[in-house]
Amino acid sequence: MHPLILILVSVFIVSLLSLTGIFFVALRKSVLERIVLILVAFASGSLLGGAFLHLLPEAYKGCACTATFVMVLLGILLFFVMEKVLYWRHCHREGCEEHAFTYLILIGDGVHNFIDGLIIASGFMAGIPLGITTTAAIVFHEIPQEIGDFGVLIHGGFSRKKALLFNFLSALTAVIGALFGYFLFSYIENITPFLLAFAAGGFIYIASSDLIPELHKTKDIKKSMVQFLFLFFGIVLIWALGYVFSGSHA
Repeated sequence: MHPLILILVSVFIVSLLSLTGIFFVALRKSVLERIVLILVAFASGSLLGGAFLHLLPEAYKGCACTATFVMVLLGILLFFVMEKVLYWRHCHREGCEEHAFTYLILIGDGVHNFIDGLIIASGFMAGIPLGITTTAAIVFHEIPQEIGDFGVLIHGGFSRKKALLFNFLSALTAVIGALFGYFLFSYIENITPFLLAFAAGGFIYIASSDLIPELHKTKDIKKSMVQFLFLFFGIVLIWALGYVFSGSHA
């Protein structure tokens, strides 16, 4: 089978993971409201774990230069500016019914999925077995993050259907990344570390500036402990999956 077909099938499967939130659609509104901050905590841990335990090590391994950390700072600064612009435009027009960070999470996830597409394409171009193991690693990394993202979008004011649709559209950037990687394979090694570092900066900003402050609004000690445990679980799960699949991207 032609490598391009395998690449496109793989990234489409990865994109479908963005619909994992469908398992929460059938829940009653009262039940969803009770668990949504738990999902936000889980997403915070997944983003921080993904940034510090997955994206940054991969970025530094690919470059081993201070420019990777400059890209992290650039990611943080750019996401700050984007949030300010989104907040101003959105509140001006629609009365702030949806939080600006919902769109930031979609942008950050879009960049991340674009990179996943690059990595999958690179894997298959190096050999079908490596492409399959790379795809498997990304699938298991994406599931917890997509579940958390759905909770963040719901908490930010999206309806369930809108959250699923926009999350899926954001995931389709993996297809663009895959096509980019396939046709420009010889140049990918030079730019991927910087894209990874940039995405890490975006994840750190979203988790630290937007999601964790939402958790601080909960004053009940028991609920706060549950949120901390799920935040910690998100970090540990990303670490565990990275450990199991370490070397899959090599």
